[in-house]
Amino acid sequence: MAETYDVIVLGSGPGGYVAAIRASQLGLKTAIVERELLGGICLNWGCIPTKALLRSAEIMHYMQHAKDYGLAADNITADLAAVVKRSRGVAKQLNQGVTHLMKKNKIAVHMGTGKLTGKGGLTVTAEGGKTTELSAKNIIVATGARARELPFAKSDGKRIWTYRHAMTPAEMPSKLLVIGSGAIGIEFASFYNDMGAEVTVVEMLDRIVPVEDADVSAFLEKSLKKQGMTILTKAGISGLDVGADKVTARLKDKDGKETVQEFSHVIVAVGIVPNTEDLGLKELGVAMDDRGFLKTTPDCRTNVEGLWAIGDITAPPWLAHKASHEGVIAAEAIAGGHPHAMDVRNIPACTYCHPQIASVGLTEAKAKELGYEVKVGTFPFIGNGKAIALGEAEGFTKTIFDAKTGELLGAHMVGAEVTEMIQGYTVGKTLETTEAELMETVFPHPTISETMHESVLGAYGKALHI
Repeated sequence: MAETYDVIVLGSGPGGYVAAIRASQLGLKTAIVERELLGGICLNWGCIPTKALLRSAEIMHYMQHAKDYGLAADNITADLAAVVKRSRGVAKQLNQGVTHLMKKNKIAVHMGTGKLTGKGGLTVTAEGGKTTELSAKNIIVATGARARELPFAKSDGKRIWTYRHAMTPAEMPSKLLVIGSGAIGIEFASFYNDMGAEVTVVEMLDRIVPVEDADVSAFLEKSLKKQGMTILTKAGISGLDVGADKVTARLKDKDGKETVQEFSHVIVAVGIVPNTEDLGLKELGVAMDDRGFLKTTPDCRTNVEGLWAIGDITAPPWLAHKASHEGVIAAEAIAGGHPHAMDVRNIPACTYCHPQIASVGLTEAKAKELGYEVKVGTFPFIGNGKAIALGEAEGFTKTIFDAKTGELLGAHMVGAEVTEMIQGYTVGKTLETTEAELMETVFPHPTISETMHESVLGAYGKALHI
């Protein structure tokens, strides 16, 4: 006989486990199904452990530039195994934290592979083949996504890596090729560059981090080249030949000219594929787009009654914090509430390369494409006292307003700690703030956040320190 719940969550990533917690808080009898590790990819193999790696690389960078701060640090070396061990330790700690949260909130945890068996039904197959039947009026699918592979560049964990291999390398790359310049590709390029590898990034579009504002892309490319990276845009890979100790790549540049180069390792970071296979979704008639992502309403319902979907299995942006917020929306809707629907224009995006980039809302180009008359303000970090004192004067803050109403349309930042500051603009957008309210806000001095204020002032010709 099936174990019965009010809500079953399939997948325990940052969307799934948050959905389960919120459902339990609302008085719903809740179960969660996970086939690998509680916390999903984000906590165990993504967001958090990669930041631990990047922190080690950041400290390495500062040690190598100690003389810039009047300090001496000689014979700087990196122990890659120790760096990876620390990262894995961070992931383990967070996995244990999620386990504790499940117990605290009295959420039943079923470890195994889940499959929908009909309306409200789900079978869990544990390691060893034992099956458990579950049922619930509402099921939330939060199975996430995995790295997309290229047909001619299948990952082997030795010479050709996905992000997962790049997090636990058996050896340090000497010459690394990164295919794709989205957040994952650029973060790993930044990490391995700081750790001493010779890095080449190939992007098929006309600029790196192509979803960001064009000014941010241009600034970041210039900065990464200054750090020693080779950046190839409007470029592609026509083939990879994998050997025992090297990969021979045929690179095609923007003019169609082909060159052959050798690399010790390759990271493929060209997007994601939703984990929809073998879940029973097609049998239920769940609507998907042509890429396999589930179609949902703004409150996370699929077209099948009682079936909900959140996170990377649905439409972009594919971000952990978007998944978590969707988890709360779905749980509250199931409980009979009326949560605010997700507004993707108010979801911040962060990339933890060096320098960091962060954004929310429309780019300048997108705002103009949508017909807005805009006012744009940009303020460089070189005009900010705290940034200069920190030795981090590289970067800028850019804000975009509707010239007619003063509405904040978008904000884009590149430089030190901007991933911590972007939330100020996100709060402003969520509260539907205008330029007048931001101008009247008092920013603490000395902080890099003052560049946010100056950028707003600059959009209206009132900047004070430039």
